[in-house]
Amino acid sequence: AMRSRVEVDATLQTAKLNPMELLPVVHCLSFGPQAGTGECYLLQLEPGLCAELEAGRSLVIRGEKDEQAVLCSEDKTYDMKIADTSNMLLFIPGCKTPEELKADQASCNIIHSQIAGFSNNYWELRRCRPKLKKLRKLLMEDPYEGPDSQKDQTLTFSKYTIEDLLSLIQASEQEILHHLQFIDACKIEGYWRILEFDYEMKLLNHVIQLIDSESWSLSKVPLRTCLEELGSLEPTEMIEHILLSYGRKYVDIGEVYFEMHEDKICRAIAQMLLQNAVKFNLSEFQEVWQQSVPEGMTTRLDQLKGLALVDKSSRPETIFLLKVEDLPEENQERFNSLFSIREKWTEVDIAPYIQDLCAEKQTVGALLTKYARSSMQNGVKVYNSRRPIS
Repeated sequence: AMRSRVEVDATLQTAKLNPMELLPVVHCLSFGPQAGTGECYLLQLEPGLCAELEAGRSLVIRGEKDEQAVLCSEDKTYDMKIADTSNMLLFIPGCKTPEELKADQASCNIIHSQIAGFSNNYWELRRCRPKLKKLRKLLMEDPYEGPDSQKDQTLTFSKYTIEDLLSLIQASEQEILHHLQFIDACKIEGYWRILEFDYEMKLLNHVIQLIDSESWSLSKVPLRTCLEELGSLEPTEMIEHILLSYGRKYVDIGEVYFEMHEDKICRAIAQMLLQNAVKFNLSEFQEVWQQSVPEGMTTRLDQLKGLALVDKSSRPETIFLLKVEDLPEENQERFNSLFSIREKWTEVDIAPYIQDLCAEKQTVGALLTKYARSSMQNGVKVYNSRRPIS
């Protein structure tokens, strides 16, 4: 039965509430027939995400069955966590807020509202790092070995379009496209591929030899001549891709040129030398490495951050391949993995291997404080694991 004003006033009196301190309008609530059956979920959005929805853009929930769900906008990724509330949250269609009631003085003094649903929790969003490790893993299932590869002629190998990647990777479209560029992936016949390392080196070698034979400046390599000279050896789109991967494209008097990235070329050649040895005598490696890079380029150990690690404790000192992309993506697993490789790390050595774990405004130092404990060793601050490493 619907309450009358007399009943409402009697209730206020019993509750010892002064009607003068309240708005004159009263909401009388009752549960509608569908209140308990409809599954309702609440999602708390920051103003920026609200604006995206209001502008007609979509938010997408991504994740396979065994993954924790994330929500993605066009360019950001958020972890979804359920937050419980101690108060029951009621859904009331057309419910008026006190502000609306104050503005609308003419409204009658009893409003009968039906509750359409209720909830004891809501989804809370937290900005998180996109989960991109899987992207490289998928593309590495079948790296591109060149147009003559027999493997590419078979129908069994894994190929991924951008649509496939969007359904498999827990990241926004912008973050995925940016990462594809970062890992030097290229689009071949509509599918995103990573070049197999030996094939990539073969292409880079063609370009370096041409630069050398033509005596070009490393800061001004002409695209047109590269395509004309090397087009008979490899597809022109592959030559252009390698120039884009290892150089910066610019236009001068209507001609396209590339300024080659010294650090990236030196790094790739170091990887080629190191991948065939478990450990390499450091001084011998440095000598061979400098001899292997194009003339005019200077090799420096800081070009190898996140790719190789120097062991200063061995005699003689050695260097070995340790690629950051081969390490686990989750923070604790990453630290476990690093501490099983080396018990104690200096901040300089460990930084390249944890830099990508830092959240938006987090520093490497803050991350180390959380996951490692520090001590002094011969006057140098070193970090070791907070937990025993099996």
